[in-house]
Amino acid sequence: MSSSTTSRSRSRELSGADKGQPPIVSVVIPCYNYGRFLASCVRSVVSQEGVRTRVLVIDDASSDDSTTIAAGLADEHPQVEVLVHEVNRGHIATYNEGLLEWASGDYVTLLSADDELPAGSLARSVRLMEANPGVGMVYGGIEEISDISAPASGSNRRARATVHSGRTWLRRRCREAVNVVPTPGTVLRLGVQQGVGGYDPLLTHAGDFDMWLRVALVSDIGYIGGPPQGRYRIHDSSMSHEVYTEPLADVRQRKLVFDSLFAGHADALTRAGIDAEPTYARLAGHPLWWACRAHEKGQPDATAIEEWLAFARETHPAVESLRPYRALRRRQRLGAAFCHRTQLFVGTAIVRRLANSWWWFRWKRFGG
Repeated sequence: MSSSTTSRSRSRELSGADKGQPPIVSVVIPCYNYGRFLASCVRSVVSQEGVRTRVLVIDDASSDDSTTIAAGLADEHPQVEVLVHEVNRGHIATYNEGLLEWASGDYVTLLSADDELPAGSLARSVRLMEANPGVGMVYGGIEEISDISAPASGSNRRARATVHSGRTWLRRRCREAVNVVPTPGTVLRLGVQQGVGGYDPLLTHAGDFDMWLRVALVSDIGYIGGPPQGRYRIHDSSMSHEVYTEPLADVRQRKLVFDSLFAGHADALTRAGIDAEPTYARLAGHPLWWACRAHEKGQPDATAIEEWLAFARETHPAVESLRPYRALRRRQRLGAAFCHRTQLFVGTAIVRRLANSWWWFRWKRFGG
């Protein structure tokens, strides 16, 4: 087991510039009470072929057996190091410690201790970036795993690489106001990671989305379709399960991300031709469409709808001019019972479903 100082000293001796050697990917695995998942996570990394991996498990003062399991994995695999916090520092500080202070080599990825990498994931990402020096980040689809379900056989699908101009990709993300990048399996060029900096401690539950947007400001973005690039574990104690128990929480977090983006990078966004108004219109529109659907189903929750309306008003000052707001007012005037009984808006619902299906097709094929 290594101390923080020893880990950093040893890591700087490694270089991806060694002739004839595969590139080095530094993998940071933060762990807090995920000891039961840690072995499968680490083994999914060290078994990756076509790259050289170095792994840092950072135990953030866990109260379970994470430290013992991590030490055993370090004894078993020479490329694994362990750093143990005596006091819990929180996930953002832990992420940044690994990404900015420890990582070295050519590429870096952050992998939660409850997630995994499918076979070939890192090699696919690295191959795309080695062939495209302007690409600073590569992501792909994920497959879900749990204690009762084994990974699917999606790794047999043919990989398809797409490279997006950073400016075009960023413009689309701002227009849609949705995070299309799963964290498991997303790989950054180390120089890009160091250039954009770490996770924002003010964005405790949407720091990854903020990171992807900042990367797109300085580099192109790669996407790998076909086989999954990461495995995301579904369980009751996962961070996302605890945070997003109601739908508005996710939209609030995305609003904070865009508040930070437009406040901190106004000049760069102006040069890219990106305006804030469409972003906030889309953010405000999400809960308004939820309210429309609730009326169409005849199941409006007055308390929830008032909360959604309040968010829309604070997000977009001219909310009354937005199409989903006008649509909601029409449904409210007619009444939920009438909307549901007559199925008056069934055509609109079909159009929304078709648009959603098309969006998912684009995401699976091109990354959004």
